[in-house]
Amino acid sequence: MRDYGNLQRLARRNPLPGRHRLQTATSRRRFVAGLGAAAGFALFGCGPSRETGRELALLTWDAYADPRLLDLWRKSTGGSIRYEIHTSDPTSVNRLRAGETAVWDFVNLNNPWARKELWPAGLIRALPRNRFEPLYDAMFDKFAPPYHWAMSDDGEHLLGVVQRFETFDFVVNADVISPHTAKDEGWDLFNNPDFGNRYGILAYEDWNVMDICMGAGIDPFREKAEDDYTAFEATARRWIDNARMITTDFAQLNLGIINGEIDAYFTGGTYSITSARLEGMNNLYAITPYRGPARGKGGINWIELNSAVANPAANDDVLDFLEWITQPEPAYIVANGNGNLQPVSQMAQPDVLARFTSEQLAALQWDEFEERIGNSVEFDIVPGYDRLYDIYSAAMRARG
Repeated sequence: MRDYGNLQRLARRNPLPGRHRLQTATSRRRFVAGLGAAAGFALFGCGPSRETGRELALLTWDAYADPRLLDLWRKSTGGSIRYEIHTSDPTSVNRLRAGETAVWDFVNLNNPWARKELWPAGLIRALPRNRFEPLYDAMFDKFAPPYHWAMSDDGEHLLGVVQRFETFDFVVNADVISPHTAKDEGWDLFNNPDFGNRYGILAYEDWNVMDICMGAGIDPFREKAEDDYTAFEATARRWIDNARMITTDFAQLNLGIINGEIDAYFTGGTYSITSARLEGMNNLYAITPYRGPARGKGGINWIELNSAVANPAANDDVLDFLEWITQPEPAYIVANGNGNLQPVSQMAQPDVLARFTSEQLAALQWDEFEERIGNSVEFDIVPGYDRLYDIYSAAMRARG
């Protein structure tokens, strides 16, 4: 129990307990229903922008609200920033649709939204390709321009700049389950009846839906047949019923592994364990399966895209900001945003990678990073999500 206090302290470093749980929990039906009204918003920061007389306004995930990043921007440019952290990707898309393009200059969302929702609806600005496309040459090869998710459907317009990206699959206790065995067995680990009551569920609903698809042998990102929904329901009920614990707090699941209550949990990855691993708890191990039903891939790779909102009072400082965050010092801060260590595309550059300590790289399982990405399919909007979510929710209710 010597680690209990340590993990209780680490629980406070969970930057946003619902961060992934809510990304697509707003279903396509609720997405459309929400278009008519804007949500209220809270803004943080003060001081005028250097050119427009107003500060930059960011609608963003946690990394870009790190005080070190805001202070560095102020010191570097004389400008200032106000921000709000998302509750979900689709909710923020709804807000922009409902008129909040007049509020925000910058939006940071996961990869499908810019190409499939924001650009077609006129909610973001195209970036000057001659200025921003060269930034992609300094990223990992997977982002070689023109990168699919950063481009409009016709291939003509650059929609944003890629930065944070990782996989998010499941976590094991490496002292109990060999990482190689876990990668090889993949999602069938949770189908093994002998593993019942030995795992937990991090209840990030959209990710759980995708994981259960994987465990049922279904590619989450293709259209579903009736047999797929039947297989999904059987797998959802079995996995949920056989879980020892279900929570939205990954620190509780990490603690469960350390204390021997569970040996694994889904959904999880370096996002949920790097803080603990930095404290020396290296038996917490992020697993991306070697193979699976998603075009042969076993994992899911999320990618964040930073875009310029189509604000009618355009603030061109946002273009400077989009370029500035790719520079070595800002990129390193983003990778460590609010204590949540995650890889950034600029780590392809030796001078950025050199800023990370050996302890940080070990916490990120950096020696396996390319393997994880290579064994993953890129995150997308899930066809049939409404129905899958309803099945999942019914299974959760039935468990009580």
